Amino acid sequence: MARGKLRIYLGAAPGVGKTYAMLSEAHRRVERGTDCVVAFVEHHGRTRTEVMLHGLEQIQRRELAYRGTVFTEMDIDAVLERRPAVALVDELAHTNVPGSRNAKRWQDIEELLAAGIDVISTVNIQHLESLGDVVDSITGVRQRETVPDEVVRRADQIELVDMSPQALRRRMAHGNIYKSDKVDAALSNYFRPGNLTALRELALLWVADRVDEYLQQYRGEHNIRSTWQARERIVVGLTGGPEGRTLIRRASRMAAKGSGSEILAVYIARSDGLTSASPKELAVQRTLVEDLGGTFHHVIGDDVPASLLEFARGVNATQIVLGSSRRKTWQYIFGPGVGATVARDSGPDLDVHIVTHDEAGKGRGLPVARGARLGRSRIVAGWLVGVAGPVLLALLLTHVDADLGLANDMLLFLSLTVASALLGGLLPSLASAAFGSLLLNYYFAPPLHQFTISDPKNIVAITVFFGVAMSVASVVDLAARRTHQAARLRAESEILSFLAGSVLRGETTLDALLERVRETFAMESVALLERQSDVEPWTCAGSVGPSSVTRPEDADVDMPVGDDMALALSGRVLPAEDRRVLAAFAAQAAVVLDRQRLVGQAEEARRLAEGNRIRTALLAAVSHDLRTPLAAIKAAVSSLRSDDVAWSEEDEAELLEGIENGADRLAHLVGNLLDMSRLQTGTVTPLIRETDLDEVVPMALVGVPDDSVGLDIPETLPMVAVDRGLLERAVANIVENAVKYSPDATPVTVAASALGERVELRVVDRGPGVPDDVKERIFEPFQRYGDAPRGAGVGLGLAVARGFVEAMGGTLTAEDTPGGGMTMVLTLNVAPGHAPVSPDLPARVTS
Repeated sequence: MARGKLRIYLGAAPGVGKTYAMLSEAHRRVERGTDCVVAFVEHHGRTRTEVMLHGLEQIQRRELAYRGTVFTEMDIDAVLERRPAVALVDELAHTNVPGSRNAKRWQDIEELLAAGIDVISTVNIQHLESLGDVVDSITGVRQRETVPDEVVRRADQIELVDMSPQALRRRMAHGNIYKSDKVDAALSNYFRPGNLTALRELALLWVADRVDEYLQQYRGEHNIRSTWQARERIVVGLTGGPEGRTLIRRASRMAAKGSGSEILAVYIARSDGLTSASPKELAVQRTLVEDLGGTFHHVIGDDVPASLLEFARGVNATQIVLGSSRRKTWQYIFGPGVGATVARDSGPDLDVHIVTHDEAGKGRGLPVARGARLGRSRIVAGWLVGVAGPVLLALLLTHVDADLGLANDMLLFLSLTVASALLGGLLPSLASAAFGSLLLNYYFAPPLHQFTISDPKNIVAITVFFGVAMSVASVVDLAARRTHQAARLRAESEILSFLAGSVLRGETTLDALLERVRETFAMESVALLERQSDVEPWTCAGSVGPSSVTRPEDADVDMPVGDDMALALSGRVLPAEDRRVLAAFAAQAAVVLDRQRLVGQAEEARRLAEGNRIRTALLAAVSHDLRTPLAAIKAAVSSLRSDDVAWSEEDEAELLEGIENGADRLAHLVGNLLDMSRLQTGTVTPLIRETDLDEVVPMALVGVPDDSVGLDIPETLPMVAVDRGLLERAVANIVENAVKYSPDATPVTVAASALGERVELRVVDRGPGVPDDVKERIFEPFQRYGDAPRGAGVGLGLAVARGFVEAMGGTLTAEDTPGGGMTMVLTLNVAPGHAPVSPDLPARVTS
């Protein structure tokens, strides 16, 4: 079964006409005989949109009850059973009511598409997942309903429904979008001209990028290499020289002349890692092109002109900007230069601009010798084997009384040529081949000791020897270099893999990373330097090794990271190919430093937020919970002092009891606040003593009604090591909390038992209990669970209780009570030398 096609009408804001356009398309398809139904369309009370539903078949919606309200959603089963050719499904980003098959409507649409049904839908630009933060910063409204960008990008057709901000505001003012009572608020908030203009630009740019993707895909499928000048794309070729800044600014001025122009700066590096570019200058140019709205690209290619043209045609560029050659006149013997070659091979579809600059004609460094990568010791060994080896071999063969024959002599000399190629590369092996040919001619080819050859066969043999020697030397040299490159690339890939893994895991600290740099490149010291601006001095953000430098200029290797950060290494000068990996290390060091600072800032923000939360909760407690008993005390005292009413003794006793209860309640609240303050400041110092639970627990029940708690504490329990005052306060808070939530006429049970070296005190209630994910949160300060009344306390009782228990070395946890309710389990340490005793008779304290 073929997958259905998805068509989306995209708008910048509500009311631009997406649903109207979708319904108009449906009418056109019905007129052409297409089986088209309305699976779900929301007209939001807009008369003109509602009229467009007339004449279209509508699928009955499914009703769902949620929190006492009935909602309607698309009945996907009914649509699949009806199996129309086209289904209209409005509001792609909609979140379905809980109880639906899928959480999101776009997931419902995926089912319809998988069943072969074409779908037409609508969505606003602010509902795209990637633009949530942007829309929030523009409008101040965070979109809760979003759809992944990939879902929209996969659509077969995307049509932009556009409308100017002025026209949309007029439509709003006429009441065509919202009801009249909401028009003024909408126009002064979300539908402000600036908001609508920014959202419209977002929609236009997003659709333009999508169109560009279609164009690139089409060009790739049809293998179109010529440039289509649909948009001005200017490629700037950089060499790493100082003229790059001039080229970038010139390209920016060219791009400013046409709306929608794009700048792409590209640096072509050779695959062997040899380059005369300045990494610091390239970093500056990267920053400059990004500040001007362009992008920077790093491309590998041995043929610079061909690679540049290939890149330009690959991005569908229309213009290339190059600088005048820095070569001097005599240097043109090496070739016509990059600019001339690119201009010659660009063809009629690419305009090439050669820009003059101050560095033109001042010369440039020649490429580093290829053999430099083999190391000085290997090159010297290659020359020794290639030059001294044939001499020693000739002396050996001439002083040994054995006629091996010219063919065997040639094989021996050829082995030295191969050895010199393996050690020193191509040039020593070529010298060995030439020198060996001369020695073979002089010592072993008749007439001997003359540089002449009498036998034509020997001429052919020596000529073939020289040719074979050069060919073998070239092949061996190429193989050695490829092996060397493969080893380097494998080492680089391992290092880059390590860096990528550390980025994903976030494990590497700055010191560990700098130590890895020092070990990898065999340096004495490594330092990450930074500064606030160009005029500020450098400061060290992190360093490893002895006597690290304090300025990039003092280092042997300086790898810039932007304008105000650099990685400075001391110990030796690195070759060009090592700087590529060092650049990755430098970028990672900057990321690690930023991460460490962000973690510190986040921790500081968390502490500030926690302090702010506690202050806010404390203010709420003071403003309500502490004022409530004060108000009751104030009212009772005022009533007693009033001369207008003659109070009876019963009334006076009741008012005095109210004053006493209010004072007790106020003292309890203030005590909890003070205890919480002591716990947070770490000033709680428990005085641990041997104590019997049956002496402390009854004292903690003074503040609760006598018939609300049942005690089950065996007298034979071992003594516990606690602070009696802290334990009494902790148990009192736990029991008061349990009594508060326990149903009437259902007493709370307080039971104790011995478990090895621990004693458990359980406070069991039959209240509503709490879910598992809330059991830890109820021990946080200023937390009330559920619908606890405001007058029930400030939410510090359990937090203070846990703090006191943990200060004594115990634990306090919450468990579910079998049959419903919650059980607080208080675990205490048995006093030393007091093991549990099995009683003969169960003596209990009960009240």
